[in-house]
Amino acid sequence: MTALHWATISPFLLAILIPFLYKYVRRIHTGWFVLIVPLVLFIYFLSFLPVTANGDAVMRSVPWVPSLGISFDLYIDGLSLLFALLISGIGTLVVLYSVYYLSKHKEKLNNFYVYLLLFMGAMLGVVLSDNLIVLYVFWEITSISSALLISYWFHREKSTYGAQKSMYITVFGGLSMLGGFSLLYVMTGTFSVRVIIANVDLVATSSLFLPAMILILLGAFTKSAQFPFHIWLPDAMEAPTPVSAYLHSATMVKAGIYLVARVTPIFGGAAEWFWIISLVGLTTLIWGSISAVRQKDLKSILAFSTVSQLGMIMSLLGVGSVAYYFNDGDNALYTTAILAAVFHLINHATFKGSLFMTAGIIDHETGTRDIRKLGGLMTLMPITATVSLIGLAAMAGLPPFNGFLSKELFFTAMVNVTEYGIFSVETWGIVLPVLAWIASIFTFLYCAILFFKTFTGKFQPEKLAVKEVHEAPFGMLLSPIILGSLVVIFGLFPNILAYTLVEPAMAAILPGILEPGEQFYVNIYHWHGFILELWMTIGVIAIGTLLFLTMKKWSQSAFYRSEQDIFNHIYDSGYNGLIKGSQVLTRVQMTGMLRDYFLYMCTFIVLIIGYTMIRYDAFAINTDNLSPIDPYMWIVAILLVVSVVAVPFINNRITAIIVAGVAGFLVALIFTIFRAPDLALTQLLVETVSVILFMLVFYHLPDLRKEKIKPSFKLINLIVSIAVGVMITLVSLSAFALGSETNFTSIAAYFIENSKVLAGGYNIVNVILVDFRGLDTMLEILVLGIAALGVVSLIKLRLKGSEDV
Repeated sequence: MTALHWATISPFLLAILIPFLYKYVRRIHTGWFVLIVPLVLFIYFLSFLPVTANGDAVMRSVPWVPSLGISFDLYIDGLSLLFALLISGIGTLVVLYSVYYLSKHKEKLNNFYVYLLLFMGAMLGVVLSDNLIVLYVFWEITSISSALLISYWFHREKSTYGAQKSMYITVFGGLSMLGGFSLLYVMTGTFSVRVIIANVDLVATSSLFLPAMILILLGAFTKSAQFPFHIWLPDAMEAPTPVSAYLHSATMVKAGIYLVARVTPIFGGAAEWFWIISLVGLTTLIWGSISAVRQKDLKSILAFSTVSQLGMIMSLLGVGSVAYYFNDGDNALYTTAILAAVFHLINHATFKGSLFMTAGIIDHETGTRDIRKLGGLMTLMPITATVSLIGLAAMAGLPPFNGFLSKELFFTAMVNVTEYGIFSVETWGIVLPVLAWIASIFTFLYCAILFFKTFTGKFQPEKLAVKEVHEAPFGMLLSPIILGSLVVIFGLFPNILAYTLVEPAMAAILPGILEPGEQFYVNIYHWHGFILELWMTIGVIAIGTLLFLTMKKWSQSAFYRSEQDIFNHIYDSGYNGLIKGSQVLTRVQMTGMLRDYFLYMCTFIVLIIGYTMIRYDAFAINTDNLSPIDPYMWIVAILLVVSVVAVPFINNRITAIIVAGVAGFLVALIFTIFRAPDLALTQLLVETVSVILFMLVFYHLPDLRKEKIKPSFKLINLIVSIAVGVMITLVSLSAFALGSETNFTSIAAYFIENSKVLAGGYNIVNVILVDFRGLDTMLEILVLGIAALGVVSLIKLRLKGSEDV
């Protein structure tokens, strides 16, 4: 493997060592060992900046399943490098923060860092993979590892609830996304993102275009918490604060953003793509910002603010996709939205990461995150207050911080929509800037609530869980200070990112619309004059301030008191309904009676085979090529039928076993007559052993008591039994008839010709089992091995009497 492959899987490799480091190196916090990995990865990925800045890309490939077109392909361009730097850079600061946040004496750090490293490696795999199947594998690992991190404090009911909810929603989206990837393969014959983009005409003209788009968007929307799938993100805040700062502000929730950006060259330019992403993003933006205003918990406010900000980025990607419709990369009218999306992606990681960390510091030092109990912390925690103020001002879109710049670009992009003249924007386009402006008002409002309710006002020590509140140690403050400093630096000097990160990422999202050697024009600055966007910002500040000052009046309303999202009630009702429905279905199916299970299986087999045969008009009977039946075969067949029919009418167990054994021996005789000695020998051995064992066991059981069975039950059994027999007979006759009519070559000929050549054996039955069906046989042996281990475990199990069994 290449260095890039080793870098991608390095978090997984270290995760294997973490339990040993935790167990044998107890004097050192495990986080210090983990810190090395993201730091080295960040430095390593920085070395690719000159490559992507020049418009080049790096491709590294390792074969995995070549026959299926699956290989471990890693691709670095401006977009994937941006995400790799966020994952490793923010990951470094989060691990450093966790060293001081999580006690090595009280917490199970081995579990925490194993889960964190699994997530880090999976996210790197998602953003670097060029093969869609490999991307999907890493995508689902992010779902699993994030659920493990959310449920890290598994003894808390809310933690496990949040983990389950995130798993259900994101895995549903992941499976939908896999369906979309499969449709792309059907359309193009490849899983490579690069090759699919190169053959985008095949996708655009296919009838599967829209289904593939919707399925892939379901994966992106669920992962990036877009409306109405946003409900898992606030419940995920039960995870430790380092997890919230990493997963739910900078990395995992942006996986859906990454996916939309990556496949924009495939679906961009379509009206459906434009409207679905733009409207879903704006709906998420406004719903998240309004919901954040109603929250009373610091992390809940930040959670809904994350939902809102993700909606903002998603809407920008939707609006910016029109660049493919016009195929004009030189016109800022069409590319400003993509510029805003990329720039805000970076800005959001900086200010939201710092805000989650400061929220964790407040919780760590005061024992609560409830803003109704907080207040007056500015003098007690001045550094935390300063970092929080910087982060909140950036999120509210105030100058001179980086959030102001990306918010102005956001307004510009939404205003530009009204000038596109396509996709019916002349009718509905005005809705987009209006929704963006209203959502920004609520964004300003919840930022004001979060800061002023926490750091100003009256200090209330009687409501806090700790006796003395003080500033956090420097080690815990270092990471948020670094992120807060980046907020200021990127705000004052935004163009240091212009052609190092922003422009290469834009070129990766919009490949092919510029002439070779050209670059997108990126020049980000504060003052644009007294234009509409500036007046929109002034309106946001004015109305947001008015709402905050009048908060005492409207805070008594039912709107403010209701913290619970209405969609949570829908989710809980649906979830509980599924549980109850599954319990009813289980009670019907799992009766504990073997005959009921056979009844269900046989009924299903008859129905599915019958439907298939009728659907394809496959029932046929042809007696032209039947061999004559010798008289002794009639005798054997009659004896077999009589012995089988007699079994249900015999009341003595021993007699029933003997008669059933006679039927088995007659079957072995038929195998012998038709020259199948292996099958005959196997049948004789199994039948002999079975008869002997059954007789030994049943001889010692009490006398058989006549069961009182309803006539209707007997009738059902009789109908199902006859139906199975008739169906198998008809299928056998049809297979024979269709084979003779269509000159169908039996698969037996292949095994006869190749058993010696390919497998080196003359015993065709054994060769089929061991070689041609080797994987199937191996799995069967594995099942038997697992069953044997279970039996051994039960035999050796010695309960003391106090266990919960």
